Amino acid sequence: MKFAVGIFFLLALSGAAAAQDTALQDVTRNPLTKGTWELGLFGSGGQGVLNASNTQFAAAGGRMGIILTKDHLSGWLRGNFEWAVDVMPVYTIITPHGAVYGGSLKPVIWRWNFTRGKTIVPYVAAAGGIVFSTANIPPGDTSSVNFTPQAEFGADIFVKRSSALFLECAVVHHSNDNLGTLNPGYDAALFFTVGYSWFKNPR
Repeated sequence: MKFAVGIFFLLALSGAAAAQDTALQDVTRNPLTKGTWELGLFGSGGQGVLNASNTQFAAAGGRMGIILTKDHLSGWLRGNFEWAVDVMPVYTIITPHGAVYGGSLKPVIWRWNFTRGKTIVPYVAAAGGIVFSTANIPPGDTSSVNFTPQAEFGADIFVKRSSALFLECAVVHHSNDNLGTLNPGYDAALFFTVGYSWFKNPR
């Protein structure tokens, strides 16, 4: 699975590089301004670490966000604040005992977009979500409901004035917050996401 994720990202990066010439001609200023809406689709793969090193993850879904502020700060810190929501009807946990299927909602993505660049806009985010699964995770006397606080790092790579490829890495913690008898959770998992977003600027 690690090899497949690596190939996936190499192909995505190649496509992004090829699109840069078009983006440079099309984008004359940063398109992420106050009031801009984002709608996106994405797929993710994850590898557990620490106590979850024998567990993998796969997810797919959609994203909606809105930029709430004008640009603030200066230099490379200049940017704006976006609130986004992810809905993942596909959220699969591959445990040593087999695959567990479910879905996830991430209603809180608090994101800072670094808007100094025109075609590549890095971002960082703090996020929180919830996973509903068809069986307890981790396997055992735990729970089928888990919470997913996480930190995200990524970049929008604009291939057109109003759309961008995005690449993202997240460090995700899974915990049932003592909803089950036991709460071993998954201390950390590294998620890698590739997606595409469309942006609607305010009139």
